[in-house]
Amino acid sequence: MLSINPKDIPTSKLHGYLLGAVAPRPIAFASTVDADGNPNLSPFSFFNVFGANPPIMIFSPARSVRGNKTKHTLDNAEATREVVINIVNYDIVQQMSLSSTMYPKGVNEFIKAGFTMLPSDEIKPFRVAESPVQFECKVKDIIYTGEEGGAGNLIVCEVVKLHVNEDVLAEDGSIDQHKIDLVARAGGSYYSRARDGFFEIPKPLTTLGIGVDQIPTEIRNSTVLTGNNLGMLGNVEQLPTEETVNNFAKEHSQFVGVSTEKKHTFAQEYLKNNDVESAWKVLLIK
Repeated sequence: MLSINPKDIPTSKLHGYLLGAVAPRPIAFASTVDADGNPNLSPFSFFNVFGANPPIMIFSPARSVRGNKTKHTLDNAEATREVVINIVNYDIVQQMSLSSTMYPKGVNEFIKAGFTMLPSDEIKPFRVAESPVQFECKVKDIIYTGEEGGAGNLIVCEVVKLHVNEDVLAEDGSIDQHKIDLVARAGGSYYSRARDGFFEIPKPLTTLGIGVDQIPTEIRNSTVLTGNNLGMLGNVEQLPTEETVNNFAKEHSQFVGVSTEKKHTFAQEYLKNNDVESAWKVLLIK
């Protein structure tokens, strides 16, 4: 048995042990606005529900382990005392992952990740239209656990309105756990699909992915590619060069001259195998 005093190891290593052992964890996909009304969207896996009367949820945008910076979500919650907690299912997990990229303050992650901004009824932050369940919340309290990198900031929220997509409901009106198809966070690059088990998503780039908004319109409006597919395509630092695309086309003549739909289908097969670079090359063949 390996026995460890938390004070004897680097915070980054302790962080890995904690996240690897306490898993899977539900994901609070938190939407906020700053004091000027600019939207922000980011996922947090330090999250759960803690009461029903009143309905209370708590999530923690912890201070950055590496840079000891606070998250924009925390800053916004302090300023406005409002947040929407959107639930993440398998259909939007890749886009959710892309949104966790550390874009500069002022960048709209809804746009970068290809999500639809849906106005809330009771508060100012927008909802994620693609999320199966959305909770409009008022911030009751913020509990600061420390000032060093890795310290948690517990945002205590009271749900003032919730929205449930009827497609995930069972005949008796309850949420059908198979239909909602929830995902949760585990250690490293691992996630858990509640009905199927673990899968991996490469962590978003430490540099900035181009974002779904920078994907050519023909690809972004594809009838074949899913939101998850677009999320993977948006998490690249730059597109393949024309030379590499042409070389790829010479080696894979079966992709040349085919219809847009077939090209997108071929690219989708590469994405299923996490080969994003080849998918982009297929899509960019002229």
